[in-house]
Amino acid sequence: MQKFLSNQNKLFLTLSIIILQFFLFKPIQVLADLPTGNAVKDPNVILRNALPIKQVELQEIQHKLEETSDLVRGGRWPALTKTVTKCQSLLKKYQNRIIQQIPNNKQKIAEKTFLELKENFDSLQEHTQSKDKYSFVATRKEALDKIGGLEEYFLPNQFPYSIPEEFNDLPRLLGRATVNIKTSKGDMKAIIDGYNAPLTAGAFIDLSSKKFYKDLPINRAEEFFVLQTGDPIGEEIGYVDPDTNKERHVPLEIRIPDEKDTFYNQTFEDLGLYTETPTLPFATLGTLGWSHSNTAVDDGSSQFFFFLYEAELNPAGRNLIDGRNAAFGYVVDGFDVLEELNKDDIIESIDVLEGIENLKLNA
Repeated sequence: MQKFLSNQNKLFLTLSIIILQFFLFKPIQVLADLPTGNAVKDPNVILRNALPIKQVELQEIQHKLEETSDLVRGGRWPALTKTVTKCQSLLKKYQNRIIQQIPNNKQKIAEKTFLELKENFDSLQEHTQSKDKYSFVATRKEALDKIGGLEEYFLPNQFPYSIPEEFNDLPRLLGRATVNIKTSKGDMKAIIDGYNAPLTAGAFIDLSSKKFYKDLPINRAEEFFVLQTGDPIGEEIGYVDPDTNKERHVPLEIRIPDEKDTFYNQTFEDLGLYTETPTLPFATLGTLGWSHSNTAVDDGSSQFFFFLYEAELNPAGRNLIDGRNAAFGYVVDGFDVLEELNKDDIIESIDVLEGIENLKLNA
């Protein structure tokens, strides 16, 4: 069985947690070092922010609306009113400018979407006035989904990042895909992000389309930490390519915001980036991560894990998992199923619902 943390790294993790707990008793020493603000834990927010686009006006509306999350959770209704009013103002200010930048054949659809967004924002104001938290959250999700749809119009026509030629023989997902993960406890839906982890996502979607994961057990279960699967029945521990009769290996692949190139086979420790946050962080329940052995980072083959988010192990800016394994997607529906899974369960199937056209079997 492959493990995504070596014994040495486990020791490092344990010691780091102890050190963090020690410093909690001396807040003056840590306040200047920890980044301000809360870690983003919503997988949909992470996925929107990970899109390779630069449409600042639309993203400003998105981020302003996302700011209401903590406000509504705390019942800060006056502040919510001001924030929603600001969203309405930004929508009115930027609407025409954004539509003009959208391809001509999509502009009519975009105009309709903006009308629907205006209705959503008006409803949000009504929910704020009536202090209806549940309706506010539901309507905000509708609005953010529409904004995410508009942002997809600004995706580049060509895959925006380069992949080293040494990996030309490996599958790659040049975009995103949606999968249904059927387990013995129920179904989950996940979005697989090939923009920021093309080789890892490509391997996963390729194996899913081959029905490789059918009826495989959960071969590792650690409460509040990980659920791991993908170990084939028999002596093999990964996927053996029938054409070469060799186990296929996928390199460690991590992308950092605003960096031109993706990092391959280098951990954050190797790079000296001890507090960096990757574009796809291990920051929420159901983050999908790729496993590799205790001794190398470039020998992951088929095994992957569901990260079971535990806030005490993942303070903002001090995530001890990021940079050691590649995240390649997020569960977006079926969290209740994920929380019920254990080592007695199996993955009955993984089916690609959307995005299979983005899979390329080689360069």
